[in-house]
Amino acid sequence: MDTLIREFFNVPVMWRVAPLILRGLGETLLLCAFLAPIGLLGGLGAMLLATRRSRLVRFPAMVFIDLFRAFPPLVLLIFIYSGLPFLGVRIGPMLAIGVAFLLNASSYYGEIYRAGMLSVPRGQSEAARSTGLTAGQAFVFVVLPQGVRNVLPELLSNTVELVKLTTLASVISAPELLHSADLARSLTYNSSPLVMAAAIYLVLLWPLVRLVRRMERGLAT
Repeated sequence: MDTLIREFFNVPVMWRVAPLILRGLGETLLLCAFLAPIGLLGGLGAMLLATRRSRLVRFPAMVFIDLFRAFPPLVLLIFIYSGLPFLGVRIGPMLAIGVAFLLNASSYYGEIYRAGMLSVPRGQSEAARSTGLTAGQAFVFVVLPQGVRNVLPELLSNTVELVKLTTLASVISAPELLHSADLARSLTYNSSPLVMAAAIYLVLLWPLVRLVRRMERGLAT
């Protein structure tokens, strides 16, 4: 038991590396604050294109959604960061993460939005048009709010997954939470920093997981 505590729950070691861990946490929070909004907006744009009547517009949007949902995010990240330099395109780690996760998150959010829009009965749009609203107004003020409400738990659940995906940034040595914890582990020869990082992720994500569960129950009711 003493060995377990010393190697994994060593409070003096955690206290010593806390500044490094907190810097990594700050980078992770910045990533999430940047990626979640642009992912939601990118997914909304993909959905709008994927639900157009014109095949010239709808088909490329559906290809985008299906392609990047099927493409492993780690492979995409490594390709952007390590593969593009062979074409003369060199970008920093944080920008590579932003581009890779934007493509991945937009595709998932886009499919979730599309499912939400399809769940709204067509009569809702027709009823809105009968009141004098234009097609665009009917979509924005009637169909879109209902569709988003129907898939709100899925949107939040995907956001939780997006936060967890930021750990992949450690592969290209981006200074996020997991990379900082692993660096602290290598400096202290102790696994306590990794346990500390895991606890931080749990504190961050557990409330969101519970919120998703409560919303799912509310919609089911």
